[in-house]
Formats: sequence, structure tokens, C-alpha cells
Amino acid sequence: MSANRRGVCGFLAAGFLLSGIGLAWAAEERDKEQAAKVRLYIGTYTWKASKGIYLSSLDPASGELQAPVLAGVATNPSFVAIHPSRRFLYAVGEVDRFGGQKGGVLSAFAIDPQSGKLTLLDQQSSRGPGPCHVAVDRTGRWALVANFSGGSVACLPIQEDGRLGEATDFVQHKGSSVNPQRQQGPHAHAAYFDAANRFVFVPDLGLDKVMIYRFDAARGKLLANDPAWVSMAPGAGPRHLAFHPNGRFAYVINEINSTVTVLAYDAARGALKPIESVSTLPEGFQGKSTTAEVLVHPSGKFLYGSNRGHDSIVAFAIDAETGKLRLIGHEPTQGKTPRNFAIDPLGNFLLAANQDSDNVVVLRIDAQSGKLQAAGHSIKVAAPVCVEMMTQCRMSKVK
Repeated sequence: MSANRRGVCGFLAAGFLLSGIGLAWAAEERDKEQAAKVRLYIGTYTWKASKGIYLSSLDPASGELQAPVLAGVATNPSFVAIHPSRRFLYAVGEVDRFGGQKGGVLSAFAIDPQSGKLTLLDQQSSRGPGPCHVAVDRTGRWALVANFSGGSVACLPIQEDGRLGEATDFVQHKGSSVNPQRQQGPHAHAAYFDAANRFVFVPDLGLDKVMIYRFDAARGKLLANDPAWVSMAPGAGPRHLAFHPNGRFAYVINEINSTVTVLAYDAARGALKPIESVSTLPEGFQGKSTTAEVLVHPSGKFLYGSNRGHDSIVAFAIDAETGKLRLIGHEPTQGKTPRNFAIDPLGNFLLAANQDSDNVVVLRIDAQSGKLQAAGHSIKVAAPVCVEMMTQCRMSKVK
């Protein structure tokens, strides 16, 4: 072989090598980009065109959403929760009968690590009609389900393979409050574990109380606590709760009177003490509206709540010392009846599920002011109720 030919071949070989390295680098970068995207599971009501739980993904840099696909078939999976291992997903079935018995259903799904699609593992009775909320404890061994229609809460064991066992405990709430149309009996609306996994908090809309239980993580039992509850204002209708990242404060959003109650939290006793209550609606608003979800921003600087009727997300600044709230403003959700919403792990975007306009809308969060504005991205999903995010890789903390 001549020197010139060897030079040309060497040049081509080097070119192919560099090309291969370039392709490998591009593939690696593409894989990283895909891994950085945040999976989005959307629980729905299936009385329209929906068939169950839908899957999308969020680009945490741009806020763009992928077109949703059906992840798992289910009836009225209105609220979902992801297992700490990210291998399983649990969904309530908001129905009044299951297996020929009075009560709703809790379904367990396996998450395909590549596609994100769901495979049904099993189902268990929620022990009460109309389950509306599910939470998984810090150890991944227990699931709590709140039954709205039945006014009760149940604890179910989670096996190593993700399957559910029959309920290990069931608590029936009793009583009523001042609103004859909405509070004629108990309506447990959600159930939450504290950060230490020692206490369980159940906002009950019908009782105007947040019930408090000690949690026995060895046996899956809800035990009497002292105090046993904290009361909201008569007719408030407590719905959901969010803890501040510093563990000193909690925030309860009240559905009926459209307020947020700020509470001091005593982590040693599981006690909540009201500090103040503020309206979620603009001053002078005269229309009909109720609240739904409440979340604290990952930075701990801001709090957000959804208004159904006013069709907005209210934004508050949080005082770091007192936990009290200062109104920032209201941002339209570009749809009707915003239910649950989620904030991405980086704290850049808020995703609101508009139940009655069949869309999930992205709002951008200003990191300095906490203000919201439309990001220009949305997807169509029939009757979306719940938005649950799952990261596929470790992401940087919010400053």
C-alpha cells in the first residue's frame, strides 16, 4: 500500500472513529435528556372519554409536555400515589361498590421502568364508599386511603412485590357540622403521614376537623392521639393539607369557605395549632367558588392553592419566621375547575388539572417573586383530577 493510500485510509479511519465517538456522545446526551424529563401520571374521572390513568412527561427546562398516552385502565382513578421505590403506583377507584360489597377500591400497578406504562397487580377494598385520596408511607410498606362518601380512613399493607393486602386498620369518623348540604356527616378528604412517619393527619370536610392519629408502622394501625384533632372554623370544610419543608408549619385548604389556615406544628406531639386563616379569593369576588389543592413550593418560600369557580391558582409568600401568608396574586388556569396540581422538583413549573375543560396547563413560577404566568404549554386529557410527578434521575435542589 502506498504512503498516500495509507494516509487516506488513516484519515478515513480517524474520521469514522470521530464520527462514532460523536454519535455515541449524541446518543448519551439524548439518553440524559430523556432521563431528565419528569414523568407525569394523570388520574381522571372515566365518565367522559377517559379510560383510566394517563402518562405524559415534562421537560423541566422548557415546560413542554408530551402528548398523553393511556398508561393503565381503571375506573375513576381520581387520585394516585407513587411508591418511594418508583416501581409501583397506587390509585383509588372512586366508586361506591367493589366485589359486590359496599365500598371503593384501591388498585396497585407495576411501573415499567422504560416506558412508564402500568400493569395491574391487584386490587383491594378501600372499606368505604367514594375513596378520594391515597398516600404511601415513608417506608413504602403502608398505604392510607381516605373514603369521602363513607367518612372513613383505612390502612392497607404493601408487599415487597407491590401487591396490597387486606386492610390492617379501619377508622370510621362520626359527627357533622354547620352546613346542612355539605356537612351532614363525616367526609374524610385526604390522609397524610408526617415526615417522621409517626403521625397521620386526615382533613374531614364534614366535621370541620383535621383528625390526628399516632401511626404504628410495625402493625399498620391508627392509634388514638392527644390531641385527637384540630378544629377549623365552622363551615370551613377542610380538604387537603401541606407541611412546610422546615417541619414547623402546616397549611390546610378549606373547600367550603375558600380559605387557607396556617398552623404551627409540634412534631413531638403531632399537635397542630391555628395561627391565621386567609381567603384564597380576590377581595370583592362575588361568584361561586370552592378550593381543591394546596402545596408549598420546594424552596419553602411560597404557597399555592386552587380555586374552582374562580378558576385560578392563588399564590402566597410565606414568612420564614412565623409561617404567615402574604398574598402575591391570582393566575387563571386557562380552563375550568382546577383540581389537583403539581410543582416540578426544580420549582420552575406548576401543572394544573382542569377537570371540566379537559386540559392540563403549565404555569411558570418566578423563583424570586413566586408569581405565576402562563408558560404556553398544555395537553388535552378527559376529566383530569390528579397530577403526580416522578423524576427518572436525581435533580439539583431548588435554591
